[in-house]
Amino acid sequence: MAAPLSAPAAFDVPLAALLRALSWPEARRHALRHATAVLAVMLGVALAWSVHLINASALAEFGAAVRSVNGEPDLILAGSAGSLDEADYARVAALPEVALASPVIEVETQAEAADGRRFTLRVLGLDALVAPMLAPDVLPRPNDDEAQPARVALDPDVVFLNPTARAHVGAARTLALQSGLARVPLRIAGGVAAAGAPLAVMDIAGAQARFGAPGRITRVDLRLAEGVDRTAFEAAARRAGLLDGERRVLEPRASEQRLSNVSRAYRVNLTVLALVALFTGAFLVYSVLSLAVAQRQPQFALLGVLGLAARERRRLVIAEAAVVGVIGSALGLLLGTALALAALRWLGGDLGGGYFEDLAPALRASPLAAAGYGALGIVAAMVGGWAPARAAEQLPPAQALKGLGTDAGRREHPRLALGAMAAGSLLALLPPVAGLPLAAYASVAVLLLGGIAAVPSVVAALLRYARPGRNPLKLLAIERARHQRATATVAVAGVVASLALSVALTIMVASFRDAVSRWLDVVLPADLYVRTAPGSSQAAWLPPAFVAAAAALPGVEQARAQRVLPIALRPDRAPPALLARELGPDPAASLPLVGALRPARPGLSSAYVSEAFAALYDAAPGREVAVPLTAADGRTREVRFLVRGVWRDYARQHGAVIIARADYVALTGDERVNDLALTLRRGADADAVRARLVALAGDAALLEFARADELRATSLAIFDRSFAVTVWLQAVAIGIGLVGLAASTSAQVLARRREFGLMAHLGCTRRQVLAIVAGEAALWTGAGAVVGLALGLAVSVVLVYVVNPQSFHWTMELRVPLARVAALVAAVLASGTLTAWLAARRASSYDAVQAVKEDW
Repeated sequence: MAAPLSAPAAFDVPLAALLRALSWPEARRHALRHATAVLAVMLGVALAWSVHLINASALAEFGAAVRSVNGEPDLILAGSAGSLDEADYARVAALPEVALASPVIEVETQAEAADGRRFTLRVLGLDALVAPMLAPDVLPRPNDDEAQPARVALDPDVVFLNPTARAHVGAARTLALQSGLARVPLRIAGGVAAAGAPLAVMDIAGAQARFGAPGRITRVDLRLAEGVDRTAFEAAARRAGLLDGERRVLEPRASEQRLSNVSRAYRVNLTVLALVALFTGAFLVYSVLSLAVAQRQPQFALLGVLGLAARERRRLVIAEAAVVGVIGSALGLLLGTALALAALRWLGGDLGGGYFEDLAPALRASPLAAAGYGALGIVAAMVGGWAPARAAEQLPPAQALKGLGTDAGRREHPRLALGAMAAGSLLALLPPVAGLPLAAYASVAVLLLGGIAAVPSVVAALLRYARPGRNPLKLLAIERARHQRATATVAVAGVVASLALSVALTIMVASFRDAVSRWLDVVLPADLYVRTAPGSSQAAWLPPAFVAAAAALPGVEQARAQRVLPIALRPDRAPPALLARELGPDPAASLPLVGALRPARPGLSSAYVSEAFAALYDAAPGREVAVPLTAADGRTREVRFLVRGVWRDYARQHGAVIIARADYVALTGDERVNDLALTLRRGADADAVRARLVALAGDAALLEFARADELRATSLAIFDRSFAVTVWLQAVAIGIGLVGLAASTSAQVLARRREFGLMAHLGCTRRQVLAIVAGEAALWTGAGAVVGLALGLAVSVVLVYVVNPQSFHWTMELRVPLARVAALVAAVLASGTLTAWLAARRASSYDAVQAVKEDW
């Protein structure tokens, strides 16, 4: 092999000057192509940063609201089933280890807004003389016109509203709250400074009397004596008999940590989805820099013979990628901040997850997090530039100066493709890490890399069946596509990645929607549904007399009642729901079961747990689960149930347990009901039945009605709205991939201008030249579409069968929407060919004579 050419003394110039002379002018000449790479990095960073900002701001706002309402106690004494006997307050307050104890009763109910609409209101019953010492923001502030402002906080018939609740009621001076199936009129005597969701503060004795909780409290906020820590307090409380199965000690920030844990999977999945654009952008950087290196072979060769080492050529290209990353990341952080501001203003902090409802958070940005996302964009650009940098490093200068070119970096890697596919499949089998499907995400990335590495082999396989016939233009396009098939990896890498992820997301969303639709068919068997309030509001319920009267109404064939209550099992997790409902002789007929039922066990009541509950609390069929139940006298005890089966529940991510209502009533004596499902007789008028139910209640505003078809349509509309963001992210990813294809085609056409000039001299028209380019692009894009479709199917399997169960503990069956997937693939194929043709049309507008002269 010939030794490297020596640089004469005349060429002994500073390296920086040489780079300025040979590299950056070339970069400026290709500014448009580099701008597309900057745009890709910018969009990826912007989407990921905006999602982080929205979620971080919502979490911070929620935490601030919790601290505003709860204050900063040292510890909290709470009941396992959500309530304590008020005698427990006296016992814990008497402990010498406790400096201050504040009893609290907390009730969630319904109130009526100024426009007549009902809204959920959190009511805190407090001791106005003690609570402000721990939580100053709940200090009642009487109106200026109150006659006795010093004593009004002790009036059991008044409430004090926070700013959010006041915005709902406007200038009204009275507020009607719901207790059971009755209105509780209260006077608005002032306000409190506490932030967050709608809140009302009232005297604790008034709250107990108005909401049917005599002698009961929710918790006791504690400030410990000086020098006492949690361990010392728990030891003293245990000696006093305060820490048994009915009571537990919580940290004051348990609510914040619980919401963070519950929403973590949602936030991580949304962030990963937003990073799809950045992932695709890395391939665009790869495409741009690969072609830039190919075009600048003479310059790199000249630098080589003048003494520039191979590793310095590599560093030059990496530096160029870093510049792209720095500019794209800086612009992305600015754009992401603007997107987050707009989303928080118009959409709030919810983003479809249902975790941050009733919050209007202000933007809270962390410089450290911004630096992290900026660094992520730079790293993505540098990763995309690594392979082109290696190609520049491996360039043989002497051959390149002679115009012989090189195939460095353009070899096929079938073993790499197969190895990546195998590694991706193995990663998908690994368990979650800290409750997150991190190995599954890595599996998706490795599968995509393997699929992109397989593009040249797929092009070769497809071209075996290409038959150009006697058409010389087709023959030329096919033979060049076959000969330069390694270039296809550069051209269609972004298209493959974006199409694969788009197909996978389309299949995942379609599978999820189909599963939800089938689930709704099972869980909505009745004709008419009646409830007093959404969710499991403690203060809004239907009394037994109303349920019995509703079942006896004309036109009603059957009435099934359901009691819904939260049950606190672990302080670091949101409480699952307890559903006491009428199951009938065959529970399998009314539950969307997963698997077969276990036989009942004599002497032990049966329970049916949701998939989320089974995963979170290790409650497999055949095992026993302890459920805390509160009796009518306020006493709480743990009751053990046999888990007979697992059922699908897409409504409650935190888990749910179903028991027979007869067992619940027998164990607790509680006959109250939250929901009533009515099956009507054939020919019965639903509107007439609804009118009779309103007459029974005496107040139409206290009931909510819905038909099964209305609930189904509303549920699916909420589902579609929640996943609408995926459509936009798919569009962004595919757009970036097509831009990469356009940039690649443009660069190739510019690099082939001498070839096109010669063809023009031989009689080819510009239209025929464009047809050749479009044919090559169609072949490459077709190969990319085949690989992208296959990868999309593989990734969808990982999303449906691994990511969803590990993230949300939901299972579903894979459903491929053939029409939508075919339309997506066809659109990408057509758009890719058209994009390449337009790029070639613009880049090929070059004088043929001048092009050929360059070879003379």
